[in-house]
Amino acid sequence: MKFTYPHAIDNGHGEQLIFKQLIPEPDGDRLIVENFVAPAQGPPMHTHWQQDECLTVKEGKIGYEVLGQPIRYAYPGETVLFKKGVAHRFWNAGESTLHCEGYIKPANTIVFFLTSVFAAQRKSGSERPEAFDAAYLFTRYAPEYDMTDIPPFVKKFVFPATVRLGKLLGKYEHFRNAPAPMKPAGR
Repeated sequence: MKFTYPHAIDNGHGEQLIFKQLIPEPDGDRLIVENFVAPAQGPPMHTHWQQDECLTVKEGKIGYEVLGQPIRYAYPGETVLFKKGVAHRFWNAGESTLHCEGYIKPANTIVFFLTSVFAAQRKSGSERPEAFDAAYLFTRYAPEYDMTDIPPFVKKFVFPATVRLGKLLGKYEHFRNAPAPMKPAGR
């Protein structure tokens, strides 16, 4: 699935993300991003198994947490780097819109994945993605992304059963051209 840049997505719950430019580099494409986050909003604890995520605060105050470490904050001009394989979350810790610019590297399937997750959130009308889409996305792309708050039982049993049911019910036509997931790093 091909995207043209800039490509903007909005989850309908206070997060807007703009994929600005894809820069080819020898060790993996660098995806330049910009985000706008409403107060008290932001993604839950998650892991990019194969990608670094770097954000520089342009306006506002970002709160962030790396799993097992204390909560920290960054302000305009400061940069936060989340290394691949490390569970993390961030949110708008201020009272006005948080504006950041940064990159994700290598890009892999992140544009498709986040575009689909944001669309599933809009479809459900809540911060939780629609159940069939969530099961499909978090099962298919498990080698690349993980949501820490989803219980292991759900990931191992409920999601696969939901995907099988979704296939039987024809729920995944909109994922017909979904890119193949990346192989786990080191394989």
